[in-house]
Amino acid sequence: MTTTCTWRKSSYSGGGEGNACVEVADLDTHAAVRDSKAPRRATLTFPVSAFAPFINALKDPRAGR
Repeated sequence: MTTTCTWRKSSYSGGGEGNACVEVADLDTHAAVRDSKAPRRATLTFPVSAFAPFINALKDPRAGR
């Protein structure tokens, strides 16, 4: 089954063509994330309730320590 999503780029895409970021799509019960440079490759999906904590963890300067 093929699902059509409406993808949007991060507001932090930067200058140029804005292809150095991720894109996000809102699904019924999940949020999907993909690499804007390779949109045909794999995507990550998160339950809506887990998406905000995921984004907050990426913003945390202590993440990855």
